Order: sequence, then C-alpha cells, then structure tokens
Amino acid sequence: MRKPGKLDLPSHESTIGKFLTQSGTFRDGDLLVNKDGLRIVPQSEEGEANQIEPLDSHQLSIDDLDAIKVIGKGSSGNVQLVRHKWTGQFIALKVIQLNIQENIRRQIAQELKISLSTQCQYVVTCYQCFYVNGLISIALEYMDGGSLADFLKTVRTVPEAYLAAICKQVLKGLMYLHHEKHIIHRDLKPSNILINHRGEVKISDFGVSAIIASSSAQRDTFTGTFNYMAPERISGQRHGYMSDIWSLGLVMLECATGNFPYPPGDSFYELLEAVVDKPPPSAPSDQHSPEFCSFISACIQKNATDRSSAQILLDHPFLSMYDDLNIDLSDYFTTAGSPLATFKQIAL
Repeated sequence: MRKPGKLDLPSHESTIGKFLTQSGTFRDGDLLVNKDGLRIVPQSEEGEANQIEPLDSHQLSIDDLDAIKVIGKGSSGNVQLVRHKWTGQFIALKVIQLNIQENIRRQIAQELKISLSTQCQYVVTCYQCFYVNGLISIALEYMDGGSLADFLKTVRTVPEAYLAAICKQVLKGLMYLHHEKHIIHRDLKPSNILINHRGEVKISDFGVSAIIASSSAQRDTFTGTFNYMAPERISGQRHGYMSDIWSLGLVMLECATGNFPYPPGDSFYELLEAVVDKPPPSAPSDQHSPEFCSFISACIQKNATDRSSAQILLDHPFLSMYDDLNIDLSDYFTTAGSPLATFKQIAL
C-alpha cells in the first residue's frame, strides 16, 4: 500500500514572469510547472533546463486528490472542494483555463508568484500548483466557513465585539502583505476574507495583487472591484498600500451596518462621483461606539495620507476595548444557519 504523505508548503521565493507552454510544461527560466507540481530546476551551463526529477513520495500530487464538488465559479475557471486520498485533508483546488486573454494570464502568473512565496497564518496558504492539459490547478488551504460575504448573508450584521476580533486578523494579514512582502492586495472585499470553524480569518485571492518594487510603494495600474476602491484608485490615479486601508474600512462598516456604505447606483460613473466628490462614509454615532466610529474614520479618509497604516490601526482602542470578553470566533462562526452548519453534509 502506498505510504500516506504530508502536504509540504513551498518555501522558495519563486520568480514567475510570462509562462510559456513547452512539451506539456508551463515554463519560465528555471521554474517549471507540470502535472507533478511546481519545481525549481537549475540551469545547465548551456542554458538548458535539466529534466524535472520525480517528486519525493511525501509531496502533494494532483493524482492523490479526489474531487468532491464545485464550490465556486468564475469567468476563467472554478474552485473545487477536493480531498487528499492519504491524509483525508480537504483542499480547495482553483482550476483555471489558459485559453484566455494575455492580461488575465499575467494575473494568474502574478497570483502564483505571490501565493507560493507567502506564508502567514492570516493569509490563505497555497500548497502547490499543477499544469495538466491546458489547465493550471492551484491547491489552496480550504476555509470551511466560506467568505465573510457568505456569513453576512446569514447574520446580516456583525456586533462590534466580534468585528474587532475579525478586524485584528485581517489587519495582521495586511501588515504582513504591506510591510514584509511589499504587496498591495488591491481587491479587498468581503468575498476575499475567508473564515473557518477554528475562528480563523484569512485574506485570500491575489489574482489582482501587485508586488511593489519602488521605494515609494506606488502603482498606476487599474484592476480590482469598483465598489471597494479608494478615491485615488477609482479615479485612475497612482495608489499605494493605503488603498487597501480604505477598502478595509468599507468592509468593516458594511459588516457593522448590514449595508454597503454607498447607495446603489445605475452605473460606474455614479459610484465614481460618490466616492471622489462626496464626503466619505462614516459610522452612525447613535448606533456605534465612539471607538468604532473613530476606527472607521481612520480608515475612510479621502486623502490617502490621512489614513492610518495597518500597523498603527492594530493599536487602535477599538481593537482592544473588548479584550476582557475573550471573544470566541469559532463559536460565532458556527452559529446555526451559517455556511459551516452545512459543511458536514458537503463533505460526506
């Protein structure tokens, strides 16, 4: 009987540029991805890459994954819930079609680069990626509670005490991305904040993330979800890490009130006008604590330089005012009717 294996986390800083398909392998320099996973293969003196050696028996193989069901769909692929045959571990497998636009392929390459080099308990883990028959499959940590967006459909609003506990974890993830990896997430929203039965909250989906190479930490590209974009982004101006802080403020305000902070509009231009020209949203002072109102204000400032960084926000009084309550998010997330309540039915 084949020996059960453990899942190894990638430990290398992989460099991924534009992938080229060659003999069944996605290839860029010494980086190769095929059905056996991602490998770094040293170049020979002649500049030719050596052949990929067989994987060690303890590493994850796509042949060891049994599909259970599709748990998400997108324009270029889907996300499947799979189970590792030998350990019984559940994994989310993001499967991406490659016959898509070049700019989307570049985003996929960027996602692989960031995911495989990111190891933080507040960011969804990427175990491995594979290339088989024109498909890239990315094996990700499975968060069995789904997203914060899914959870909001059940509870509608999140009490401040729980929101503070959630926000702490998101901010720690952002601090890691901003200060250690020099990454702007650029698409922070409720559907990209995932939860699980252990009460863990993690940031996901770096498909439109950008690694910031310059010392000024600025980008002038334009991708992401319009609704949560900071004023400087939605108007097409240069932006930095503080654009994520604006998005975080909108997400927390939406969780607290049960409504997206801007009124629904019929077009992108109406949203653009509201975000750029009108005063920023704020938490209702008659419904929320002064500390929460102050926290939201520190995030949602029209001028990016007036916003607080993730590191500064972690010391905000709102995040510590409920410490004595010893909030247990695991109990809160497993409330009857939540996505977690039906997980066992999905897994069976």
